[in-house]
Amino acid sequence: MKEEGTVRRVKVRWLRHTYADLSVRSIQLWHGAPHLWQPPINAFRCAAAVRICVDLAGVDKSLIDLTVEPRRVVIRGSRETPEPSDQTTQILALEIDYGPFEREVRLPAEVDVKRARAEQENGLFWIYLPLKK
Repeated sequence: MKEEGTVRRVKVRWLRHTYADLSVRSIQLWHGAPHLWQPPINAFRCAAAVRICVDLAGVDKSLIDLTVEPRRVVIRGSRETPEPSDQTTQILALEIDYGPFEREVRLPAEVDVKRARAEQENGLFWIYLPLKK
């Protein structure tokens, strides 16, 4: 019997950096929208541009939605769950984020939106944003 007002929510991120002997046949942790995660970035202001490097290993570039505005950049997309193809009997660690992601970066100066470009190499998504003159 469930008590009135009891919240039953388990966040998988609690397992991050924790090793556990977790053997599960089937579990459903929650209903609703998947967790929205933020990919890590390195951002640099250079003499003529702002450069942003986004760690998007395992994300196909066709699934990345990049929005560039004069003073901000928004990166959206989704990464599939990285898991082995054979049957898992024990989870040893769950540290890689998956599902939908979104990252917004406020820019320190106005950029030329029309000349912005991006490329993906070795799991890193590089965004080049020329400063507006």
